[in-house]
Amino acid sequence: MPPTGLPPSAARGHTFRSVAPVLALCWLAVFFDGMDVSIYGALMPHMLDDPGFGLTPAVAGTIGSWVTLGMLIGALGTGTLTDWLGRRPVLVAGVLVFSAGSAACALAGSPGLFGAGRFLAGLGLGGLMPICLSMVMEFAPRGRAALATGLLMTSYHAGAMCATVLGLTLAPTHGWRWVFWVGALPAFVAAPLLRLLPESPGVLLAKGRTAEAAAVAGRYGMAPPVLADAPAQGPKGRLASVLALFRPGVRLATPLLWLASFCGLLLVYGVSTWLPQMMRASGYGLSSSVGFLFLINAGGIAGLLIAGRLADRYGPVRVSALWFLLTAAGALLLGARLPLGATYVVVAVTGVWLFSAQVMVYAATHRVYPPAERATGLGWVAGIGRTGAVVGPWLGGVLAATSHSQLGFTVFALAGLLGALAIGSVPLARRLGRPSATASAPEAAGVER
Repeated sequence: MPPTGLPPSAARGHTFRSVAPVLALCWLAVFFDGMDVSIYGALMPHMLDDPGFGLTPAVAGTIGSWVTLGMLIGALGTGTLTDWLGRRPVLVAGVLVFSAGSAACALAGSPGLFGAGRFLAGLGLGGLMPICLSMVMEFAPRGRAALATGLLMTSYHAGAMCATVLGLTLAPTHGWRWVFWVGALPAFVAAPLLRLLPESPGVLLAKGRTAEAAAVAGRYGMAPPVLADAPAQGPKGRLASVLALFRPGVRLATPLLWLASFCGLLLVYGVSTWLPQMMRASGYGLSSSVGFLFLINAGGIAGLLIAGRLADRYGPVRVSALWFLLTAAGALLLGARLPLGATYVVVAVTGVWLFSAQVMVYAATHRVYPPAERATGLGWVAGIGRTGAVVGPWLGGVLAATSHSQLGFTVFALAGLLGALAIGSVPLARRLGRPSATASAPEAAGVER
C-alpha cells in the first residue's frame, strides 16, 4: 500500500533513484563547502610557520571566526534573497562568492587582507548548506529524510578530506597559497548547477507558479505540492513563519534546537580549525597532526550513513543525543597522550559521532515543524547555530595563544554534554509546551524521537 496522503503513482515513483539528480547536485555544492571550511584548518600549521606572512595563533583564531561570522550574515540574508530569486540562483551565487573569497585569500599579502577573503567566503557559504538541506528534505522519499540528510552531509566530509590531502601534498611543495587557488575552482561549476538543478516545488507554488511546481514534482516522482505546505513569502510571511516557531507545541523546543545547533557547530568548526594544531601541541608531528583531520572526516562519512539509517528507525533526537554523549567521551580521550595507533582509532571513532550529532539536529527539525514551517525552522536552527561556529575557532585561538591548546579537548567535551542535554530535552519540551494535555491526534502523532 502507498504511504497515506500520497497518490499511488507518486508513492511508486518517489524513490531515491527518482530524486538522485537533485541529491547529487546538492552533494556537489556541499562538497565545496566542506573543502573551503577545512582548507584553513589543514593549512594553518603551514601558515603559522610562514615567517613572511606574520600570522600568530591569536590572529589565526580570530580569522577562523570571520568566515563563520560571514556565514551567519549570509544565512540570515538568504531568506530575503530566495523570496526574490528562488533557491537555485541564490545557491549558485553563493558558490561564486565563496570562490571569489578563496581567490582573495590566495592573493592576500597580510593577515588582515586574508581575513577579509575568509569573511567573503563565509558570506557565500552562509546560505549554501541551509538551501541544500531544505531541498534534500523536500525531495527526499517519505520517511527517509534523515537518511537523505546524512547522505548529503557525507559530501561535507569528502570535501574536508580533499582539503586535507591538498594540505599534505600541495602545500609543502608549492606553498599554502596554491591550495586556496584550488578552492576557487568551484566557480567553474556554477553554470552547470544553474542549468541542471531544479527549483523547489514548494517555492514555485508559493510564488503562484502552480503549473511549474506540479511539473517539477511530477518529473521527480513527488506528490503535487499543497499550498498549505508551501513556505511563506515576503516580509510579512517570513515574520509569521518565525512567530510560528514559538506557537504552542514547539515554543519550548525551538530554543533547545538552537542550543543543540550552537553546541554542534562549535564542535564541528572548532575541531575542523584547530585539531591539527592541538594535536601538534600534544607532541605529534606535523604530518600526523594534519592527517588526523583527514581521519576524523573519514569517520564522519561513516557516522552519517550509520546515523541516517538509525534516525529513520529510532528518531533523530535519540540518535543525536547519544552521538553528542559519545563525542564528549571521544574528546576527553583525545586530550590524553595515547600511543599513536590508539590515537588514530580514537580520532576515527570520534569522527563517527561528532559531525553526525549536529546533522541529526537538522534532521530533527523535519519532525518538530510542519512542512510550511520547516524551511524557516531549519534556517533559524542553522543560523543561530552559526554563533557556535564563530565561538569555536575563536576560543581555540585564545587557548592556543595562552599555550593551553589541550584545554580545547575539555571545552569540546563540555559542548558535547550540553548538546546532548539540549537535544535530548526536546520531546519533554514539546509535551510541556502544549496548551493542554489533550493535544490533537495529529500533533500527538508528530512527537519526535
